[in-house]
Amino acid sequence: MKYADHEFDPVTPEQEAERAADEEFKRRVREEVRRMNSGEADEDLRRDEEREAAARAAEEERLRREQKRQASALWQLLSGTILIREGVSKYYSYMFCVAGMFFLSIAVMFMTLHLDMKYTRLEREVTMLREKSIRLQEQRFRRTTHSAISNELHRRGLDLYDPHSPGVVIED
Repeated sequence: MKYADHEFDPVTPEQEAERAADEEFKRRVREEVRRMNSGEADEDLRRDEEREAAARAAEEERLRREQKRQASALWQLLSGTILIREGVSKYYSYMFCVAGMFFLSIAVMFMTLHLDMKYTRLEREVTMLREKSIRLQEQRFRRTTHSAISNELHRRGLDLYDPHSPGVVIED
């Protein structure tokens, strides 16, 4: 049992911690000397160097891939970094012109679709008017024919008898 009184225990806790650290350091030095003498340290150093070389190679490969990816025109176009390059700034007017042409093309396409729909609607109306015209011509032809027949019969002195109920049109 340790006493807190310094008269009974002349070593302070700081001195005791310092002694323990010195002993740990000496033990580690002895162990390292033993490892160096046996050759284990050389193997560890070689493994460490190999690991560091592999890590450097992996980092260089990663950097090379990143630079290759960033140098790709498609990546620059998708990320927008192509716009901040010095050589590209002189082509801004062309890019704006192309963008304007895209929007103009889209607008023309929608106008064309609208006019096509209008043309189709008008074509249907013309077809309906043609059908109505043909029906009216048929009615006029029937009336003219009937009146011509009745006039011819009257001129010959024959009476035309019209039935009280209208005739039924039989279609095929």
